[in-house]
Formats: sequence, C-alpha cells, structure tokens
Amino acid sequence: NAGHSPILFNDLFTNRLLYLDLGFKLHFLPDELIPYIPLFSRAMLETGTAKLDFVRLQQRIGQHTGGIYPATFSSAVRGKDTGTSWLFLRAKAMVDQSGELLAIFDSVLRTARLNNRERIRQMVLENKASLESSIVNLGHRVINLRLRARYNEADWASEEMSGISQLFFLRRLVQKIDADWETVNKDLETIRSILLNQASLIANVTLDKTNWQMTHPQIETFLTALPANSTVLAKWQPSPVPENEALTLPSQVNFVSKGTNFYQNNYQLHGSALVINPHLGTTWLWDKIRVQGGAYGAFAVFDQHSGVFSFLSYRDPNLDRTLEMYDQTADYLRNLDLSESELTKAIIGAIGQVDAYQLPDAKGYTSMLRWLLGVSEEQRQSLRDELLATTVQDFHAFGQVLAQALASSSIVILGSP
Repeated sequence: NAGHSPILFNDLFTNRLLYLDLGFKLHFLPDELIPYIPLFSRAMLETGTAKLDFVRLQQRIGQHTGGIYPATFSSAVRGKDTGTSWLFLRAKAMVDQSGELLAIFDSVLRTARLNNRERIRQMVLENKASLESSIVNLGHRVINLRLRARYNEADWASEEMSGISQLFFLRRLVQKIDADWETVNKDLETIRSILLNQASLIANVTLDKTNWQMTHPQIETFLTALPANSTVLAKWQPSPVPENEALTLPSQVNFVSKGTNFYQNNYQLHGSALVINPHLGTTWLWDKIRVQGGAYGAFAVFDQHSGVFSFLSYRDPNLDRTLEMYDQTADYLRNLDLSESELTKAIIGAIGQVDAYQLPDAKGYTSMLRWLLGVSEEQRQSLRDELLATTVQDFHAFGQVLAQALASSSIVILGSP
C-alpha cells in the first residue's frame, strides 16, 4: 500500500517497459453521475491542463510515453450482492521516463480543464455519433448489456456507460451543455473530487523486479501526495426496467436476446459450462438460426461471475422463430448424443479460450481483474480440471438447468418497428 491505495505488482519481463494501470473505484460516485464516466475519462486526457493546451498535452504524452488511454471494467462478483466497477487510466513508458509519466498523470488528474466547454461539447457529439454508428454493427452486444443490466448493479453500470442508456444520456447532455453548462461543469468537477482520493485508487504495475525497485519509490510518492479523504460507498438504485423490451431502429434486421440467471436457479458453477456454450454457438444455434434462419450469427453466452446466461442473434431476419429455437435448446442438450471425437474437439476449443496467449501488459491487467473479482488460482485450476473432464452427461445436466431457468427469463429485441 501507498497511503490508502493498494499497489499490485506483477513481476514479468517487459524489456524495460513500465505498464501502469491507475484504477478509480466508481462505487463511491452517486448513481446519477455514472453515465458521465466515458466523457469524464476522455476529458481528463483531451481538454488540456493548467499549463498546456490540448494539442501540447497530446504532444507531451506522445513524446514521453507509449500512450495513456481510459478503460472501464464493471462486473458482478460471484457470491456477492455488490459488484466491482472501475475506471482505469492505462499507460506505458520506458522505465527511465517513469518520472515524466507520473508528472503527466499528476497534472491531468489535478488540472485537466473540465471547464473547457467547447472541447467537451465536441467530445459529447463524437461519443454520440460513435455509439449511434456502432449499434447496427454491434447490436448483439447492445442487447446483451441491456439484458444483463436487469440482473445485477455492475452490469447496470456497464449499460449506463456504454449501452442504450448512454446514448440517451448523451443526446440529453448535448442540450444540457447549451442550456445549463454550469451544472454539467459542476458534475464533472464532483466526479474528479470524489475519485481523486487515495481511498478510491488502485495502482497495478507490470515490470521486472530489478526495475520495480527503482520505480517503486516514485509511484509511492505520487500516490501518497494525492488527497486522502474519508469516503463511503454510494447506494446505487438502478431504475426499474420492464421484464421484456423492444427497442426500435431503422433497420431491416433484428438482434434478438433472451436470458436468465442460472445462480438464482441454484446452479453451481462447473467448468463444463465453458465447453457447452461455445459448442451451442457452433452447432445447434449455428444450424437453426444462421444456416436455416438466415441470421449472420448466433451465440450462447454465460457470465460465470453474475450467473447470467443469454442467447443472442446477430443481423437476424427472424424474431418469433428465433425465440422458439432458443426455447428448444434445453431439449437439444438433454437429448444430445456426442461422439468421443466431437466432445474432444469441443474441449480443445474451450481450453484454448481459457488459456489464450497473452503479452505481459495483458497478463498484468488480467491478474489485477482476477484479484478484484476474488478469483484464485485454485478456483481457476478447479474449473480447468472440470472443463477437461467434461462428459455428455454434463451437457444433459446443463440442459435441465436451462429448462428450469428459462421459466423466469427476459427478452430484449432491437429491430425494425
């Protein structure tokens, strides 16, 4: 720890590159400020600082670092009521530039020009245009977020920051900047004052041990110089949404989702789920929804942290027929007869996803996320063992759980009126 901020260190060879992820815990913010986060994170890096305008700040970042960019992470935590939600500023620099990197961080965190009205208005318009254009390309992700937001607060926060709710927020925000800029500016400054606090910060460092001993004191000094205010977690109260929802857009195709929470139906997580879901996407759903139904894609997605299972279709000409196929999936699984070679192929595909190759920065970041989610190496190994030992009986059992769980499911559809 540095002051009240935990420092996580990943001892990996990085060829003298320092990877630093600064995390800000979003659960200290009142829920009405959550939709501001994508704008706020850009504004920190793209409005200029007390001493540098936007262009010169970008030049300074480019000159001394390998880049600084924002990322958000929000996920349910298995077995807990509250999830984990974070804004990260992810950066890399050569070890001998680490002092300069921390100086840049200090100036953007403390003095970013959140009162730069024109620049912020421009960013809101850019974010809005980008979201609008992505909906038709990534409609399946949009509805999956919307669906999952019904089941836990972390997914609700994700949807507020990157889903349909974010789009509606940005449309209102453009008008608010014109009509009531003072309130917008005050909201952004409130976010800064709450998040710029040792109690809401975490630092994740990926570097080899020798270079870490040189940079560690600098990072500690940087963190302990930040404000240390007492703070309490905010109570988030997601606004209620209908059980089923249709969202319309001018399009000839649909995106159809249906989902449910397995953990609320007493399902115990088992590694075979990591084999069964990709298998559904390449066999049953592929045949029924893509080949016969004419959709561009179909998926079954299971989130092991929240327990939410969802069916998704992509650029789908059908709607009712797709929902019928989803409902028939449980029977398909319960009656499935797989040959030894088909089962082995499914297991090999799944383990390749679990143990995918990662570069050092991704390894360090993933390690931190697992720490935040409370996922231990023992749990991961246990899931891996179960995955490798998957049998046809596991498919049958999963089908049984799916049949039960679908009795209390929700539907979200994005498509033409």
